[in-house]
Amino acid sequence: QVQVVESGGGLVQPGGSLRLSCAASGRIYSITAVGWYRQAPGKEREFVARITSGDNTNYADSVKGRFTISRGSAKNTVYLQMNSLKFEDAADYYCHALVKTFAGSYDINYWGKGTLVTVSS
Repeated sequence: QVQVVESGGGLVQPGGSLRLSCAASGRIYSITAVGWYRQAPGKEREFVARITSGDNTNYADSVKGRFTISRGSAKNTVYLQMNSLKFEDAADYYCHALVKTFAGSYDINYWGKGTLVTVSS
């Protein structure tokens, strides 16, 4: 089994910064990609950012230039650096990992339980 755990959420003022962490553990042969998604109250979950095993990244237009996704020094850890936060960035942020559990296996989707980001003055 694979576990995906997010951390780093909290309360921040508009214009402030937060860094979210996503750590995957368990039966992992390799990770194809890690993505961040968010869901605000009353809204659907939306894509935020993604990084592949080849370090290709892509971002939602709403966060380009403000958010950066990167790999951590610890194995199977990914960060989301969020700068210039806006009221509309407030949401539960979820980490998603595409994982191969053994050589040649299909990618399996794993989700964390989320971490809450609140933007308030």
